[in-house]
Amino acid sequence: MSNVSPSLVIEDLLKDFGPVPALDGRMVRVLNGISLKANPGAVTTLLGSNGAGKSTTLACAQGLLRPDGGTTRLLGKDPYGASPALRSRVGVMLQDGGLPPSLRPIALLRHVASLYRRPADINSLIDRLGIDEFSTTSIRRLSGGQKQRVALAAALAGNPEVVFLDEPSAGLDPQSRQVVFDLITELRGAGLCIVLTTHLMEDAQRLSDYVYIIDDGKNVAEGTVAALTARAAHDSAAQALSFTAAAQMEMPRLPGHLLLVEPSPGHYRLEGVRDAHDLTALTSWWAERGILPNSLTMQPRSLEDVFLEIADKGNDAN
Repeated sequence: MSNVSPSLVIEDLLKDFGPVPALDGRMVRVLNGISLKANPGAVTTLLGSNGAGKSTTLACAQGLLRPDGGTTRLLGKDPYGASPALRSRVGVMLQDGGLPPSLRPIALLRHVASLYRRPADINSLIDRLGIDEFSTTSIRRLSGGQKQRVALAAALAGNPEVVFLDEPSAGLDPQSRQVVFDLITELRGAGLCIVLTTHLMEDAQRLSDYVYIIDDGKNVAEGTVAALTARAAHDSAAQALSFTAAAQMEMPRLPGHLLLVEPSPGHYRLEGVRDAHDLTALTSWWAERGILPNSLTMQPRSLEDVFLEIADKGNDAN
């Protein structure tokens, strides 16, 4: 990927909103120096709590808002006030859909496809996403998951080079989620630049090639999923160990950074394991009491663990 030019480059992005009456008419800085890159043939994911600045960042990246500072380049051009030629190379899926409520899905999608010089195979998208199953229902009467599938198809109708996906799997049943995952994987393989936002950490961990975590309008962490979880493992507890035993046991006193909890009778979880010495404290306790667990599992830290740790640090700083 090092020899490939990024499809999206954001450097030191600033955005102010206001004046805010509750703050005596002062402006509020929503973005305070966001920087990121997104490459073709990769899924780049933005993570952050509500109000962190994700949506504002994407609105600037898509040319919907004018930044107050910094630079944004989408396919080499400033997206704000961009020409139709640039916009035709970009697909946008919004979480709320932005779909006309009175239309039926297939009529809408064929109309959207007709607006492009080289549209995608819209019939294939309709079939792939199962939209024909509810084709006679107006959009206002669709479920949230059905609207998501239509919005995704609309974002891809123009055969874009860059696609922004906002919560693409929200509201989907497991089978539909798998269809969407497979489609995103194929689009990545075909060389599309995919910029993804989601609150579902499992989805982010599964799909992402590179992740940016933002908080309070700033970058707070970035990297591949493997790099982020490895760094979290170095900085804090690397593993969570779970085991079951035949009977309830008196909870032991373990070193201060270790915590043994019993979420349900006979099931135990040891948090804070950093190295083999921590395991020794637990196994010594087992040996003293003649305990042989029925099962034992160790789970590496996940992207969700990393995200929650960063969020907690941000809350502590405030």
